[in-house]
Amino acid sequence: MSLINQYQINISKHVEDALLEDLGGHISVQNDITAMLINADVRMSAKIITRENCVLCGQAWVNEVFAQIDKDSKLNWQYKDGDELKANDTILYIQGNARSILTAERTALNFLQTLSGTATTTATYVKYLNNTNTRLLDTRKTLPGLRQAQKYAVACAQGMNHRMGLYDAFLIKENHIKACGSIRNAVSKAQLMHPGLPIEVEVENLQELNEAINSGVNTIMLDNFSTKLIEEAVVINAGRCKLEVSGNITFDRLQELATTGVDYISSGALTKHVIAIDLSLVTIS
Repeated sequence: MSLINQYQINISKHVEDALLEDLGGHISVQNDITAMLINADVRMSAKIITRENCVLCGQAWVNEVFAQIDKDSKLNWQYKDGDELKANDTILYIQGNARSILTAERTALNFLQTLSGTATTTATYVKYLNNTNTRLLDTRKTLPGLRQAQKYAVACAQGMNHRMGLYDAFLIKENHIKACGSIRNAVSKAQLMHPGLPIEVEVENLQELNEAINSGVNTIMLDNFSTKLIEEAVVINAGRCKLEVSGNITFDRLQELATTGVDYISSGALTKHVIAIDLSLVTIS
C-alpha cells in the first residue's frame, strides 16, 4: 500500500471544494471568464517550476485538479512526493487545452505550494535530529479541512504523525485532569473506556511526572520544561514510558532537546505556520 493510500484522504472532495470556490459554485471552464477570452481550440504546453529549494508534496491533488477540469490534459511529472528539489527545477510538464490549463492553474498550485511548504518545514526540522534517537511529531494544529493532507506531507518528509484527531488516542491535558480530579482518575477512566487505545498525559512538573508514570500511561508530554528539568525527567522515567517534549520548539533548541534522551519532540509549527513554496506555471508554447 502506498503512503498516500494509508491516509484514506478524500482528495476528490478537497479538489471539488476548492474548484467550486474558484468557479462560482459550478465546475466548468466556462465559469472562468478570463480563460473564455481564448479560442476554444487553442492548445498549450506549460511547466510548473519551483523558485526555491523545497520538498515536493501534493502530486495527487494536482492530478485531481486537472482531471476534474479536463480529463484530456496530459501531465508528465519529473519528481514524486518526498523528493528534494532545487530552485528552478521543473516539477512537471502539462499539455492540453489552453482554457483548461489556465483554469486549473491556481487551484493546482495552491495545493502543491501549501503541502510542499509543510513537507519542506518538516524536512528542515528532521535534519536537526539526524544521528539521534529522537523523532519529530506533528500536532492537531492544522489548516481546517486539510489535516490528513498535511499529516501526509509531514510523513513524506520523514516526520511522524501524532494522533489524527480526538477519536484515535487519549491526550489528557491540564483541563481534563482538573475536571477528572487527578491524573490517576483520568487515566483509570480512559483505560476502562477504551482499553486498546494509547494514553498520553501532559505534565507540568516532576510531581505530575511521577503520578503519570505510576498510572501506567504510554506516553508523557513534558510541557514547557526547561532542558535541565527534561534531563531530570529522563532519569526519573528510566525508560518506563515514552517521553515527548512540547512547547516553544525552535530550530536552536532541537539538537539540544534531542541530546536529553527524549523519544519525541512535537511541534505545531510544522502545520500551523505554513509558508507556501514559491511555484510558477510557465507556458512553453
